[in-house]
Amino acid sequence: MKILCICLSSTLQRTISFKELKLTEVNRSQHYRLDASGKAVNSARVLNQLEKGTATVVCPLGEKNLSAFTDAAATDELELCYVTIPGNTRECWTLLDRTVATTTELVVGEPVLDNEDDLKAVSAAEIKMLKFINDALPQVDAVLLAGSRPKIWSDDLYATICGMTHDAEKIFLADYIGDDMKRTLASSVPDIIKINEEEFRATFPEMADKNLEQAITEKSRALNNIIVITRGCDSTYAGANGQFFECPTEKVTPLNTTACGDSFNAGFLYEYIKTNDINAALKKGTWCAARNAENEAPGTLHA
Repeated sequence: MKILCICLSSTLQRTISFKELKLTEVNRSQHYRLDASGKAVNSARVLNQLEKGTATVVCPLGEKNLSAFTDAAATDELELCYVTIPGNTRECWTLLDRTVATTTELVVGEPVLDNEDDLKAVSAAEIKMLKFINDALPQVDAVLLAGSRPKIWSDDLYATICGMTHDAEKIFLADYIGDDMKRTLASSVPDIIKINEEEFRATFPEMADKNLEQAITEKSRALNNIIVITRGCDSTYAGANGQFFECPTEKVTPLNTTACGDSFNAGFLYEYIKTNDINAALKKGTWCAARNAENEAPGTLHA
């Protein structure tokens, strides 16, 4: 099995562990770790733990801190097809409070690139990235595109990638929302949309007056696809071509909840490709999310 994971919001993730975290005071950490991250990167890490060599990552990386990301990715044996862009890959800090078992995530804004040379470099990188994707499509079973689209990229880029995937007759899982999802749906429908309840209501306001079970069933029938709605600690809902599914979450003592959704995506897509069974895919996704919550590193199934 081969899955192409596309991440336009590549992230250097610093996970910092504290015995106890107190606001407005000096806090000294127990330790910290640095990981190659971003939603689809985390999914790729999980996929490769489910089956070694399953995932390939396509992503942009800032040239100023390039080696920090590639070195971290190499530690996890992630296969990268990356393009370089001016500036830095963004950074994110996750603060873990071991006393109360909380996760606090601090996300730095996207790089600002506004001079003419930088914009030309980004445009060239986008063309190169699309070539990576086009060349990879014949060799993969599915494409997973997750995360927000930084404004430096073309408005229709996500819709273009979905269309390319459909033309190649491969499965496309979309974990993004807003205008990018609306543009995608205007041209082609993702085979799988993974979304939370708030995002679902915002993306499909015509469903606002319906209960969630009815809404997801009707919308999946109208789109002739699969829609998965994660609901935190509550059970996960799915609609598949008008049929409703529900899967309970697994109760665990969390260590780091960062990337639980990304881990779910990996498990769901992996099992769906193997079995074409929605119930089995929901269970595998739920299992991966629970194992991730029990570990410190984002996108991890085993300590």
